[in-house]
Amino acid sequence: MSGAAMSPVMTVGVVVSCYRQERFLPRTVQAIEAALAGREWRGVLELAVRSDDPLPPLSPHWQVVSAYDPVTKRPGRPLTPGAGRMLGFAHAGGDWVLFADSDIEVQAEWVRAALALAQQEPELAAVFGRIEEWFVDGDRERPGQPDMYHTGPVDRPVDYLAAVAFYRRRALERVGGYDPRLNSDEDFELGLRLKRRGLAMRSLGMLAARHWSPPRPNLRELGRRWRTGICFGQGQVLRLYLGRPGFDVLLRRQWLYVAALAMWTLGLIAAIGGIVARDARPVALWALLPLATLAFMGLRKASLRLASLSLATWTVQGLGLVVGLFRLPDGARPLASEGEA
Repeated sequence: MSGAAMSPVMTVGVVVSCYRQERFLPRTVQAIEAALAGREWRGVLELAVRSDDPLPPLSPHWQVVSAYDPVTKRPGRPLTPGAGRMLGFAHAGGDWVLFADSDIEVQAEWVRAALALAQQEPELAAVFGRIEEWFVDGDRERPGQPDMYHTGPVDRPVDYLAAVAFYRRRALERVGGYDPRLNSDEDFELGLRLKRRGLAMRSLGMLAARHWSPPRPNLRELGRRWRTGICFGQGQVLRLYLGRPGFDVLLRRQWLYVAALAMWTLGLIAAIGGIVARDARPVALWALLPLATLAFMGLRKASLRLASLSLATWTVQGLGLVVGLFRLPDGARPLASEGEA
């Protein structure tokens, strides 16, 4: 009997996390069904919040889990992204688990390549790939960024995975899984722990998925991120890592938000100083800073509107960072890691 024939069959679980993205869910489900056709797998559709929108038709592969309590008929507490994914992880089973957001259309070719690589390399912890951004504007579909996470066209190591991620169950359990205490940045924080354990994460130099959304950035999206707490995650993770290895990496990651806060703080100081001194020159001098920022971003994006939205995004995210520093969502600690209390 050949070695290939003696190799155990690798089982696959799928977790689709849905957090007010039901609009694109049918496309997500159909793509996964097509990519895994002919293979044994178990899927979990995890609803982080209660929604009245109908679900798309689901094959027998799927199980639906939700924050909604079917006994009391009342909505449960909305789950953080990490808590929702770990709920799905607990139900999905599988030696390897494919996590996909519900606005992601996975590509069958990448799924086949990821499965083959996972079977060949027993020490590999995770597989990623290039993600294209696509916008739906009314009846029109148009492309955005061709490489949202800058993974590039060649196979290479990566520091973290997001939006669509293929993890070895044993590796995820070893580091404790996604942290349920974070409203966002849970993907990057998980990558920090995987790297610290020396576990390999690799991106395949091919298209892994398309990410669908309404046109962005926009003010409505900024409002949604604030209302749902997504913009608080950057501060929450900084608080968790204060005094620990990785804090400097996380702080560098948030530098635009910190810079925006610093700029507006400087403007407030200039305004107070100008009022006290009855001199408008401090404010006029400070105003050159946001104007220069808008001019630079306007040239870079070839749009003053997009430049203004970028500055607004950095400002809202910066304020969210401050809120997150002082407020953590309720939630259990991550799964216990091997060798840790």
